[in-house]
Amino acid sequence: MFDKNEILETLNMFREQHLDVRTITMGISLLDCAAENPDVACQRIYDKICTKAEKLVEVGESISRTYGVPIINKRISVTPISLVAAASRTDNYLCFAEALDRASKNVGVNFIGGFSALCEKGYTESDRKLIASIPEVLAATDQVCSSLNVASTRAGINMDAVREIGQAIKKTAELTAHIDAYGCAKLVVFANAPSDNPFMAGAFTGPAEPECAINVGVSGPGVVLAALQNVKGRSLDDVAEIIKRTAFKVTRVGQLVAAEASKRLNVPFGTIDLSLAPTPVVGDSIARILEEIGLETCGTWGTTAALAMLNDAVKKGGTMASSHVGGLSGAFIPVSEDEGMIAAVDAGSLSLEKLEAMTCVCSVGIDMVAVPGDTTAETISAIIADEMAIGTFNNKTTAVRIIPVPGKKPGDRVVYGGLWGEAPIMAVNQASPAVFINRGGRIPAPIHSMRN
Repeated sequence: MFDKNEILETLNMFREQHLDVRTITMGISLLDCAAENPDVACQRIYDKICTKAEKLVEVGESISRTYGVPIINKRISVTPISLVAAASRTDNYLCFAEALDRASKNVGVNFIGGFSALCEKGYTESDRKLIASIPEVLAATDQVCSSLNVASTRAGINMDAVREIGQAIKKTAELTAHIDAYGCAKLVVFANAPSDNPFMAGAFTGPAEPECAINVGVSGPGVVLAALQNVKGRSLDDVAEIIKRTAFKVTRVGQLVAAEASKRLNVPFGTIDLSLAPTPVVGDSIARILEEIGLETCGTWGTTAALAMLNDAVKKGGTMASSHVGGLSGAFIPVSEDEGMIAAVDAGSLSLEKLEAMTCVCSVGIDMVAVPGDTTAETISAIIADEMAIGTFNNKTTAVRIIPVPGKKPGDRVVYGGLWGEAPIMAVNQASPAVFINRGGRIPAPIHSMRN
């Protein structure tokens, strides 16, 4: 039960500290939609999504009104399309993405994720077709998000897939150059991808997930920042404790929303993703939390240590508030979506190399980073390979969402608006990794993967 003071405190979090439920995401299995005829398969996909998610937006808005909880996005994640489309006789998977796009618009959600493939150990023919279709799909659809899992601690790193996705990212940037390569913002490359992540652009419903489930992503950097202002001058033990307690309160809100959505939709509750997901709004920044802990500017020495403590405390607090924590869960550090990160880049304090170091202890990776348009496909693949190695060898999820913007150079910026924010163009090391990337093959799994 909530007591009076706790209710008042939570209301203040909504009103003044930017607390929100970032997304209610309905996961839908499409495995039973497979068909040899792609037109039949696409119609099944469209019909099933429209049936299962018919009331998702309506219920989300109703919960928001009932409890006064801001629910920013309603989204859908589906079975990786490379699995569903494998039975169909077609080489171009655009038709599947168009079915997803139409269905998502029909039910009124913001995004739909799952134009995806799981190819950490090797390819199927369907995986290859999906990767080849990604640039056209991201240019031709509005709400479809794509992801690839190209590495895992158990399997190692599929460097052939890493090479091909680097080329696909460059082509996607070219096809969406008129909107500053925005198509690349809808594509994430993972190591150890979770199959119940509610956040875009990396959401998909893994083959071991139920027929349908509700996954909720909560957010609250502003709440953590406000709480830390009450422990100025105190030890890091106290800082970690206040973050943990605050994460508990934030996650309780998500648990309430998830349980209510599950009940009203008659769909099983899946997981709570207790991530601190920033926005471009002032006061809703991970970078500003790190600075409140004691750094002059995010990116200076000590940033990785402070971020590690933040991430750990968030996980500890959140797991006490819900029995079903999943997804990514921790602190996100997307550059374009965090006004403090943007300021740190502009000040020259945060480089791409320092950002990579921070990803060793955060919950995602090099996220929403814009780089010069002349960055080569091999360099993009090498950036991905480095992140995949961090995830694979440290047994954690890492990811890359990188945007090579045609015609832009370091010092320029692009503006996407909304939650996507604006991105300063970050400088990239110009030395070529082409020989390394073009070797192909697979980087073997680390020795500590042998746990059976």
